[in-house]
Amino acid sequence: MSASGDPHHPSRRRLLTTATALVAGTSLPLAGAHAAAAALPGAAAQEPPGAAASFTNPLFWQDFADIDVIRVGDTYYYSASTMHYSPGAPILRSYDLVNWEFAGHSVPRLDFGAKYDLSGGRGYVRGVWASSLAYRPSNRTFYWLGQIDFARTYLYTAASVEGPWSRHAELPQVYFDAGLLVDSDDTMYVAHGNTQIHVAQLSPDGRSQVRSQQVFSTPSGIGTLEGARFYKINGAYYIFLTRPANGQYILRSTSGPFGPYTLRQILLDLPGPIPGGGVPHQGGLVQTQNGEWYYLAFIDAYPGGRVPALAPITWTGDGWPQLQLVGGAWGATYPVPNLPSPPRQVEPLTGVDTFPGTTLTPKWEWNHNPDPAHYTVNNGLTLRAATVTGDLYSARNTLTHRVPGPTSTATITLDHQRMRDGDRAGLAMLRDASAWIGLKRDNGATRLVMVDGLTMDSNWNTTGTGSERATAPVTGTRIQLRATADIRPGAGRQARFSYSTDGITFTGLGPAFTLNNAWQFFMGYRYAIFNHATQALGGAVTVNRFELTTP
Repeated sequence: MSASGDPHHPSRRRLLTTATALVAGTSLPLAGAHAAAAALPGAAAQEPPGAAASFTNPLFWQDFADIDVIRVGDTYYYSASTMHYSPGAPILRSYDLVNWEFAGHSVPRLDFGAKYDLSGGRGYVRGVWASSLAYRPSNRTFYWLGQIDFARTYLYTAASVEGPWSRHAELPQVYFDAGLLVDSDDTMYVAHGNTQIHVAQLSPDGRSQVRSQQVFSTPSGIGTLEGARFYKINGAYYIFLTRPANGQYILRSTSGPFGPYTLRQILLDLPGPIPGGGVPHQGGLVQTQNGEWYYLAFIDAYPGGRVPALAPITWTGDGWPQLQLVGGAWGATYPVPNLPSPPRQVEPLTGVDTFPGTTLTPKWEWNHNPDPAHYTVNNGLTLRAATVTGDLYSARNTLTHRVPGPTSTATITLDHQRMRDGDRAGLAMLRDASAWIGLKRDNGATRLVMVDGLTMDSNWNTTGTGSERATAPVTGTRIQLRATADIRPGAGRQARFSYSTDGITFTGLGPAFTLNNAWQFFMGYRYAIFNHATQALGGAVTVNRFELTTP
């Protein structure tokens, strides 16, 4: 397998860091292009009508990489990568390009093989990479397109972003880092590739390819270009491309979607708005209702992941986009887009979840596909042990939430009276180096423990299943478990664990856990709630409350 095809090859990893895409395509004034983002913590707070004049980057500090962003009418939508997390390809919604909320997922289940079920294999750092979200006005349908495992490409559709989403087509072609364009004549095109950039035309129903052509070969002096986003603007065709992980370029054709194309650099090694963070790159363009243009990119900010930043775009007289800088850098602040007042405020990305109703909200994603027979939502989340294993990385039904930055705290209330001998349940800081606070039930007794030393190698095989670093006795049947994390970019950032029996006074347990800030795993740290068996199935815990706060 070539470097560009093997995610474990060092050069492949470097280029994957760039995967983000943002805007999608239809013709210029149309309410479809790509839009995206999310809101609140660490960025721009929602302002009452008539207030406020600026927003702050990052827009919100959570890991939503490989952005694709579109506008449909007065609403903006943002799609992102999720790798091995399920459901995949989350969609965020905004009415002002600044404040965002969870809306749904384009891929309801990673239905791409047993490894995504943690059965006969594992899918870490595979699954949903840079993909594309588009809207087709002719049939009022949303389309998501992405390739999986360098094997084939999948197309999902829905009448609304909330779903239900269903698989519309399975294509034998591999459209790597694809950007989907719905042209003004309703034809669907896909721009894709790494270094060698191709354009494919789909059949009217989107179920097959009718034409494909290489349209550009990246000059060796540039290196790698990928992460395509495809647009038609004022009659010209544009393919927005990223140079991992520090540049952004654009191709332009005035002779149709198959070119020929000319190239122009948008940014290279541009200072970003997060101290210690990377260069904003790999994203997309979106036009507002008022005709203004914006570029939504992501910034490498490990150990937390890749977070979104927004900047205005202007156009040269000969039809090329230009990024608006502040002091020679991507601005930490810009004026708020001039848009109509939103119909309502969006739901915040932090807060309390008591798991009402019978389904999880879109803020949640499982580590690989869950086993639906072993969890229920009913005014609380009950996790019945779904796997017998001593390895958290192989345990099914581990539920995750992104870690907001620059610092945040997650607290769960756990009812553990139905645990059985051998069961392990708790709250983890989950990545390729992990730690957790929780409960061990053995020989009829339950203990509170803090465990670290859960590790993976560069092929994402488990190399350490954890060591106890501290323990404490447990009384009663409910306990509050807490993790507080500092995910500012850089080495040496830490998370700390604590617990409470009254929900008021919290006691620290164990040493601080140093987070891994290497980029190779791509996804940032997540808070993870888990329950697995080491002896036999049958035990269960119930999570009555999850609270996520930022200072």
